[in-house]
Amino acid sequence: MSNIIAYIVLILAVILGTAANGFAKGANGFTLLIPSLLTAITIVGCMFTLSIVMKTIPVGITYASFAGLCIIATTIVGIYKFNQTPDLFTVIGLILIIAGVLIVNLIGKTT
Repeated sequence: MSNIIAYIVLILAVILGTAANGFAKGANGFTLLIPSLLTAITIVGCMFTLSIVMKTIPVGITYASFAGLCIIATTIVGIYKFNQTPDLFTVIGLILIIAGVLIVNLIGKTT
């Protein structure tokens, strides 16, 4: 698999991971059946897609990229869906996460 395809699959994993986080919030501590099932399904899909990505991209870079992008995407979902407004320090932290993901993927090297 080419790196471009691997990164496209990684974006799919981020989408599934972010969806799982949103469904988990809506599952109300796993007391609601449908959001709980959707959480489980999207988590399994997310892990499956991550395992595919790890065939091409090293595990550390894959997971660092996934975690950082998922945090950013989940924060955006929190803003729009749950009216959760981040404060200044949260925004600064998110900017640092974005910088970290970019550094790992564009400058970092693994052997």
